[in-house]
Amino acid sequence: MKIATAYSNQSTTQTAALEACHELRRRLGARPDVLFVNWSTHYNGSRLREVLAGEFAGCRIQGSSSCQGAMTEEGVISQDGRGLAMLGLVDPKGNFGTAGGELGDTPRENAAKIVLESIESAGRPGEMPDLVRISATPGDEDRVIAGIEDVLGREVPIIGGSAADNEVQGDWEIISQDRHWRQGLVITVFYPSTTVAYSFHNGYSPTLRRGLVTSASGRVIEEIDHRPAAEVYNEWTGGIIEKALGKQSQVLHNTTLFPLGRVVGEIGGVPYFSLSHPDRVTGNAGLSLFTDISVGDEVILMQGTFETLISRAGRVAQSALQAGRFSPEDISGALIVYCAGCMLTVHDRIDEVVNSLNQAMDKKPFLGAFTFGEQGCFAGGENRHANLMISAIVFGSDK
Repeated sequence: MKIATAYSNQSTTQTAALEACHELRRRLGARPDVLFVNWSTHYNGSRLREVLAGEFAGCRIQGSSSCQGAMTEEGVISQDGRGLAMLGLVDPKGNFGTAGGELGDTPRENAAKIVLESIESAGRPGEMPDLVRISATPGDEDRVIAGIEDVLGREVPIIGGSAADNEVQGDWEIISQDRHWRQGLVITVFYPSTTVAYSFHNGYSPTLRRGLVTSASGRVIEEIDHRPAAEVYNEWTGGIIEKALGKQSQVLHNTTLFPLGRVVGEIGGVPYFSLSHPDRVTGNAGLSLFTDISVGDEVILMQGTFETLISRAGRVAQSALQAGRFSPEDISGALIVYCAGCMLTVHDRIDEVVNSLNQAMDKKPFLGAFTFGEQGCFAGGENRHANLMISAIVFGSDK
């Protein structure tokens, strides 16, 4: 297996895509078998797909837009919020399959159909993949995971990140080798010739503040302990959304260090958490999230710091290495998902995130996306959609 990355921040989709493709081919010395790509929405996803499919005919392609660019082992690829990066993988002894489609009114059923199509694309019908990587547009991620599990069961890890844009305006896009979508899902299934390992964590700690969701709808908490959710959250956080109360208002940037957590499981008596990021106060003082929420869920106020958000990326990569019993010299490269909310919070120090990943993986090639939702498999084997998370997939070498 051989992995390389390439990037560009040229001003047009055509020039950026061609520059990155030509550099990737030079570094790989071959056409990639599978290509992963992330880009800022300054570029046109439909045109990007056309260029990539033309340059790498026969290659499996999975791509999604990413907030303000991307990152590789060479740094953050973002010039005035514009950037494109890709990772190519050559594995003649392995198989990869990619398929995509719209989710429509039946996202669970359509996700099940798309994962079956991706397995067929890999030429491995009836065989369980080692790992499933997903790129979905925001909104249906929980149902996507359920649909994939309807086909594969709960034993296959599902890792991914939701497509993003620069301004949370819904301008996100996804692509496969065949098509481009504004709303939908792309899945790649992995049957690699080498070991693949992964990790999925966050950089937050629980506080003593917690309550029961007593009214909710979809992705909105209306009440916590029978009180307006935004008012409760404001009290828990010492007033960080005070100015937003009494009106419909965006609070995304205020709440990144104080998400709401739900216990997923425990290891050695220590709980681990799935996070939800409050993004808006509703007209009736509810809290809108980037995850589904249900009546009866217990939510716990979590707390993070700039330091933990920066250092956690390297620790997640180290955790993936440990899971695969790898040392850095044993891996070919990695795919990283880093929450866009975290990236925007530590924006002035984002180079330190890259440094932490390079230290953990000895500067092996990696592609990192900045996403509006993260999907991963927790230590107990639970596939979940969450916010403000970090994931790492590391690929073993041929040694």
